[in-house]
Amino acid sequence: MPNIQLKQEDKMVVKINHQMEMHTHRRVDVYLSLPKEMGISAKTLKESNYFTSNVISKHSYYSPGLHLPLLQSRFASMNNLAIEEYRVNLNLFAYQYAVALDVDLRLLLKEQDIENFYNLANSLMEQSSSLLKKFRRSTPTGAAQLAHFENADNYLSWHTEQVFMKLIATRPRNGEFSEQLKLILDYTRSEKNYRTERAYNSTATIKDPNRIANKMRLIRRLIEYGVVFKEKTYALGNTSRKFVTGLATALIMVVVLSLIIKTQGALSGLTALMVVVLATIYGVREVFKEDLKNALWRWISKGRAKWSRELHDSANNTLIAKQKIWLDYIRTKHLPVPVADILAHRHRRNRQAEELLHYRIESRVFGRNFRAGYSAINESLYFNLRPFARYLEGGRGVVYQEDKGKISKESIERRYQINLILAIADGDQEPIYQRYKITLNRSKIADIEAA
Repeated sequence: MPNIQLKQEDKMVVKINHQMEMHTHRRVDVYLSLPKEMGISAKTLKESNYFTSNVISKHSYYSPGLHLPLLQSRFASMNNLAIEEYRVNLNLFAYQYAVALDVDLRLLLKEQDIENFYNLANSLMEQSSSLLKKFRRSTPTGAAQLAHFENADNYLSWHTEQVFMKLIATRPRNGEFSEQLKLILDYTRSEKNYRTERAYNSTATIKDPNRIANKMRLIRRLIEYGVVFKEKTYALGNTSRKFVTGLATALIMVVVLSLIIKTQGALSGLTALMVVVLATIYGVREVFKEDLKNALWRWISKGRAKWSRELHDSANNTLIAKQKIWLDYIRTKHLPVPVADILAHRHRRNRQAEELLHYRIESRVFGRNFRAGYSAINESLYFNLRPFARYLEGGRGVVYQEDKGKISKESIERRYQINLILAIADGDQEPIYQRYKITLNRSKIADIEAA
């Protein structure tokens, strides 16, 4: 059964994440039910504009958990590899380590029990320390390999320090767990001293948070080389669009020429009235030509994929997967029966006039050209909801409450709710559906709830 997760990634960004094995043919559908009062429609937000600017995808090789496939045994023989092959394998380890550590951090921050939190934090620290020690025991001797190794080592040390400092910064200090807290602080200090001893960063860079952060961001991008796939996206239907333009022009000209012939029959000779009539006819042509072209294009392209995408290994440019992508406004009557039923199950008072936006991506993952140690790819889809909030009404108000004779005043803000239906299916299997309620205001996503 395919596994897919939806969560908030940023203030106004929703992330959908899943993994696809080799030889997989997968379809993911996202149905967005937008209240009419939000003012979103094909007239205010075109599908192509939203897709180009606000739907971002990211694909990489995938390995589950923090136990990565490229550890001590892999690195022990890496000195014998060519420099480019060494760099790719090094980046694979560094990227997977950083991603896995971030995932474990997010899971740990959800832990509410303070004792369990520190126990899990210490366990994560020990696991992280063990992996870094294995990684560093395989320090290469060649100058070219060493330069790449020190870059990755510098970033992993800094990223590890930042993760564990964030971990303890989000929890109140508690004397009962001072020993566990000290162990974590000692670990972050040891990583800082490690980088200082190896002179990975200049004194000026260390003292300036902006410089060190930007340097690490640059190293992160270098690490992603060979791991995050190159995407080549193509707009489909260019030939059809040219045909539609020609057809719209031909239909308009048939009407215009018919009107001109009738005008010449009714008005003999070139008079001022005839000039005015002809000018009016040509003006009307220009007004309706674009509308007719758009209407014809929507009719012809209805139900057809709008974009295609190829995923290539960024190191050797081999083809890993192909995708087709749809994005359309649809009517309620065109919804699949299961999706319509899910939306119909909402409480009667929560139903309202809505605009439906449908996103679909079909992926075919090939079984060749995968790097050794990997059999799956990870796909992350990011949907920026900021364009949906553009037309929202701001406005704040107050609610008065009474408690034992005292009146208190609570500030409130106006919020809107988007219903998102997520469907996923492999091959000919029946799709699995899940509804989410996304509550947002003009500035941020207030809540995401699986319904």
